[in-house]
Amino acid sequence: MVGEQFLDEIAGGVLIGLAGAILLLGLSRVAGVSGILGGLVTSARGDLGWRVSFLAGLGVGGLVLALLAPAALAPASGSLAWVAASGLLVGVGTRLSNGCTSGHGVSGISRLSPRSLVATLVFMQTGALAVGAVHHWFGGGQ
Repeated sequence: MVGEQFLDEIAGGVLIGLAGAILLLGLSRVAGVSGILGGLVTSARGDLGWRVSFLAGLGVGGLVLALLAPAALAPASGSLAWVAASGLLVGVGTRLSNGCTSGHGVSGISRLSPRSLVATLVFMQTGALAVGAVHHWFGGGQ
């Protein structure tokens, strides 16, 4: 079982990297989801097609996974209020750091961007601290 999960994670990582490479090499665009989503509001008309296609692909990919392998999806671990608050904090964080984990972590690091390396290290450390704080203050530890 552990080996199968590891292979699934490797395959997922390869697909994310491949999608980022195709977007960068094909359209000279960085695969940062928050930037792609934010650009729907601020971009010129000719720039909307690839953005909508990319985001639709994310949604369709999730639906296909839910249909073909529902056991691969983790059940929700929090209330709708916690999920909404978390999403809001992620949105604020992506604005503050001028990008998200996909833009900095996948595309930025692969382009050897020092700013993206620092941003990704901050994302990872902040995430670890947040998980530790939530487990400490609100329970949920094992």
